[in-house]
Amino acid sequence: MNGAVLIGLFLLTLVAGVPLAVGLGVASVAVLALAGFDQLAVPTNIYAGIAKYPLLAIPMFILAGMIFERSGVALRLVRFVTAIVGEWTGSLAVVAVLVSMLLGGISGSGPADAAAVAAVMLPSMVKRGYPKGFAAGLIAASGSTAIIIPPSVAFIVYSVMVPAATVPALFAAGLFPGIIAALCLLVPAVVISRRYGFGREYREPRPPLGQSLIDAIWGLLAPVIILGGLRTGIFTPTEAAVVAVAYGTFVGMVVYRSIGVRDLFRLLVDAGELSAVVMMIIGIASVFAWAGNTLGIFDAAAKALVDMHPGQWGMLLSVNLLLLVAGMFLDAISIFLILLPLLVPIAIAMGWDLVWFGVMMTINLAIGQFTPPMAIALMITSRIAGIGMEETFRWVIWLVLAMGAGLALMVVFPELALWLPGRLGYL
Repeated sequence: MNGAVLIGLFLLTLVAGVPLAVGLGVASVAVLALAGFDQLAVPTNIYAGIAKYPLLAIPMFILAGMIFERSGVALRLVRFVTAIVGEWTGSLAVVAVLVSMLLGGISGSGPADAAAVAAVMLPSMVKRGYPKGFAAGLIAASGSTAIIIPPSVAFIVYSVMVPAATVPALFAAGLFPGIIAALCLLVPAVVISRRYGFGREYREPRPPLGQSLIDAIWGLLAPVIILGGLRTGIFTPTEAAVVAVAYGTFVGMVVYRSIGVRDLFRLLVDAGELSAVVMMIIGIASVFAWAGNTLGIFDAAAKALVDMHPGQWGMLLSVNLLLLVAGMFLDAISIFLILLPLLVPIAIAMGWDLVWFGVMMTINLAIGQFTPPMAIALMITSRIAGIGMEETFRWVIWLVLAMGAGLALMVVFPELALWLPGRLGYL
């Protein structure tokens, strides 16, 4: 009865268009009242949900991503990668994927990555004859790899909810799968571009490699500093986020001088607003998770699902389909908060490694960020391109299949994710 009330009310609020945090709160308060719990459990668990040291990294990485986006780093990375790749049919599609992958090593956020690359690359791609729908879809897909490639905000949230999976282990585990996911996108990007001749008739002087490298070196050093500091133990993941902010501020205000004092104030306000939304969802979702666990709802549901799927491949398929569908409608952090209390007991019962499981979940959610109908990264790039999302559908389907192939590789061969953290001593 309690389980039906909790899940039913939450789904009802989602269908009614109620904000996610409000829907989680309504369902949680109702089921706690029904079970006779003191309502003081609500504020107590909200505080307990957000008063965690690793979560300090989230507003810092959000701010760092915004600083690098508006400092001109993306533009310089595009020129550098273009100097390496050159000008040929489909070359700019390759540049879009590679630049998104590089920025993913800084921002940790798919939507932020997609927005930064779209603002710089969409005009150039359209000028060279790429359809807006294809360009917007490709940039949204490649930008979504930012939540797989370290540092990743999604991995930080996963680690907070699954303490057995540490942030360094998740960051290391996400590196190769993130690169593989990006490389998988290159296949349809090049094949489609060559099939339709995108960029074939347009030629522009190739940027000088040496000068492009000098201009882009500050952006290229950012992931080296962040990940290198984590590996050597100079700073923790939370401290790494602060270092990223300090470094980005220095580059934007001193080196490139593209950010002034007023711009910095606006960045702080924007990052504060976005961080407040994220932390509100995390806090109220903590009440939702506590209610489900305390009343035994999630354990009972997990046991029922395990009993329905005696084989691990059947369960894997069911979990992946659930995550893909959820990713089409909700953002990655929200899905972690809502589904992890249900899925972690299943993973433990099936004997799956929780670090590998976290990477698998995150790849699914990355695919969801550019899969219609509610793909957040695709919404952003379509808006920047000035088109309706429906114009991207014919192209996005191939990108979904390509990244899905990368996901399948990681599922079949878990060592793609687990080899590096094992070698580094994180497992």
